[in-house]
Amino acid sequence: MNDPVHKSVLANGLRVVTVELPHLHTGMIAAYVRAGSRHEEPSRNGVSHFLEHLFFRGSEGYPDGRTLNGLVEDCGGSLNGVTTRDHGYYFSPVHPERLEVPLAVLGDMLARPLFKEIELEREVILEEILDEVDEKGRDIDIDNLAKGALFPGHPLGLKIAGTPASVSALTEEHLRAHHARAYGARNIVLAAAGPLRHDRLLALAERHFGSLRSGEVLDDESLNGAPRGPQLVAVDHTDAQMELQVSFRGPPEEHADFPVLRVIKRVLDDGLASRLQMELVERKALAYSVGAGMDGFSDCSVFEVGCACAPRKATAALSEMLRLLAELRDTDVPDDELLRAKKKSRISLEFSLDSPADMIGWFGAGELLHPPAEPFQQWLERIENVTAADVRRVASALFRRENLVACAVGPLSGVEPKLRAAAESGL
Repeated sequence: MNDPVHKSVLANGLRVVTVELPHLHTGMIAAYVRAGSRHEEPSRNGVSHFLEHLFFRGSEGYPDGRTLNGLVEDCGGSLNGVTTRDHGYYFSPVHPERLEVPLAVLGDMLARPLFKEIELEREVILEEILDEVDEKGRDIDIDNLAKGALFPGHPLGLKIAGTPASVSALTEEHLRAHHARAYGARNIVLAAAGPLRHDRLLALAERHFGSLRSGEVLDDESLNGAPRGPQLVAVDHTDAQMELQVSFRGPPEEHADFPVLRVIKRVLDDGLASRLQMELVERKALAYSVGAGMDGFSDCSVFEVGCACAPRKATAALSEMLRLLAELRDTDVPDDELLRAKKKSRISLEFSLDSPADMIGWFGAGELLHPPAEPFQQWLERIENVTAADVRRVASALFRRENLVACAVGPLSGVEPKLRAAAESGL
């Protein structure tokens, strides 16, 4: 089978990646930019996200935001943008025979934004931020709380959208300076997947992105020391339910232990037969929603386990989550359970071959953040080589009391001391 992944670099340094999937009928394009809250100062926190919003207000070639978006929609697309902690991306589905207009619009909006209607967009963003705070202005977003505690004093601990104070203080000069700093060609990967040919994408990239100045690649600030736990970050919030999460700093994607964490995640959370669902929901009715997740960065990862439950069950739910993590540390995962986790990894991969969005996420974002992006077969081999001893070894290193950050958001009256005791005695 021929490799469907093709890569080229334009003269200005823009990387172009195409995943040719001729069996599909729809395509996807995306521009990945190494610019997120990790690349901000606290006083300008939120500038990457603010800039993302402004791109959709119009560019020199397409000065009206409605027209800009309408042109892409007329080609079967739908432009959207996302800002994360370590990058941003702008994407749209595309009709394979109508590729040029969406690429022309995308290239112009990123290269030549008009910075128009800044105050209108500021109001929109400030309204968005209200979703993350309570009536007293306290952060109630559990991901923000966890990252802030895991990375104190480091940009990875900043909020993606910023704070009301930092967003209110951002000026057009700040936005233009960040655009000039981050949106050079060397800091961007243009990716496409679907029934598309690389030579066609490359020609259109040269036409619509080739004049982009080269710029520089933004560096990720070195990590500071991990905080010593156990920690409990608790915010009293008027709600009928309690949200709980336990988090740990882990190794980066290139580390030999990262595939082991992928297996651990599947053991804990991959369908109704996985441990979190079976123990917290089916057998003990401690929670109505459970999950495990991983965030990967260039130099570390974050492993998280969380649930939503009734406040009266919160202490038992937290203790049970910690017990399940300790169990992975103290006993071998049975062979059949380990095999199931690996098998489901392969099935998930096979399913993703029918998803242009999954493909550009893997190879586009991978090229931006972890070049060279790891081939699927190599990723599978790393997964399939994981043993029960590996799971126990990595769990023993990671799931330790001194590495624990626990977060709780909800009605805390009479509950917080018990949650604190559970966090301090668990693991």
